[in-house]
Amino acid sequence: MKKLTDIDKNFITIDSMPEGTKLYNIREGVFEIYGLYKPHSDGDFRRIPYELAKSISSGLLFNHAHTAGGRVRFKTDAEYIFLKAIFPDTCIMPHMPATGSSGFDIYIDNDFHQTFVPTLNFIDEHAATFCVDGGYEAVTKFPDRKMRDIIINFPLYNNVSDVYIGLPEDCKLEKGNSYKHKVPVVYYGSSITQGGCASRPGNSYQAILSRRLDCDFINLGFSGSARAEEQMYNYIKDLDMSVFVYDYDFNAPSAEYLSNTHSKMFWAIREKNPDLPVIMLTKPNIHKLDDDSKKRIDIIYKTYTDAKEKGDNNVYFINGHELCNSFDPNMMTVDGVHPTDLGFFSMANAIEKVLAKLL
Repeated sequence: MKKLTDIDKNFITIDSMPEGTKLYNIREGVFEIYGLYKPHSDGDFRRIPYELAKSISSGLLFNHAHTAGGRVRFKTDAEYIFLKAIFPDTCIMPHMPATGSSGFDIYIDNDFHQTFVPTLNFIDEHAATFCVDGGYEAVTKFPDRKMRDIIINFPLYNNVSDVYIGLPEDCKLEKGNSYKHKVPVVYYGSSITQGGCASRPGNSYQAILSRRLDCDFINLGFSGSARAEEQMYNYIKDLDMSVFVYDYDFNAPSAEYLSNTHSKMFWAIREKNPDLPVIMLTKPNIHKLDDDSKKRIDIIYKTYTDAKEKGDNNVYFINGHELCNSFDPNMMTVDGVHPTDLGFFSMANAIEKVLAKLL
């Protein structure tokens, strides 16, 4: 039986390490790792401490080692980059491309170049389930040899144990450019915050904003598991951050739950960070607002207005109903909830109007 790659050679991926390649562990040397918690520790990369995730919920424990927002940055004049990723398991979903959930994508001098993605094999010909045996290897080649600033974004929905970069033995390897805004923007929220269902990691709205505004960031989006728990916001309030953005509205089980937690979370963070800009988002919603959605908007807006009435001029409100209204609403989501790449682009446009001024 013919395969697509037999017909269209553009779908062929190169997965063998070129001869004369030197392999580097990104936890060592000049490589800078961003967006992950203590990334030089052994074991799976994580976004928050294991013990914290375990103490809050099974959902958070499941999500906390998904590497959304993780990046590695360096400079090289190599004519190719070989990537070797080690996975304990692979997250493949029916409504999100594997390039986004389990792929790495590479940016050269801030411009998109290529996505590294595992070759997927059916476990069972009758089941829509895929596996990758321990990770994958891939190569990208460049047309010439010159110094390039490289950013490689980690998968949005996958655990990653180790990453190795392979380069020609005789190439130059240097520390990558630093972000203009070195203190990270911290985002906390739902699966949308985590990046579901972007087609690749660099298309999450935080990654888009990071490139546009040259700012570091930490993605604390936890699919189905962001509920403003006390342990969680006590952890967040101690982070070094330039701006805090939170939008866990979708994960609050009810409007009443949101009412009982939203203001409490804000004031806990404000008490520890009196001068921190805080952006409050309601859930992105392209549909006609129902009564529950209107209640939720009012609850979040009240947190904002209460702060303003108390003299807090460093709070900002964005109505999520307007986040995905830049284009045809039928193109904004994959499933009525999770944004497409166009949806994330629209979100980034709306948030940038506020965030750019704060940075």
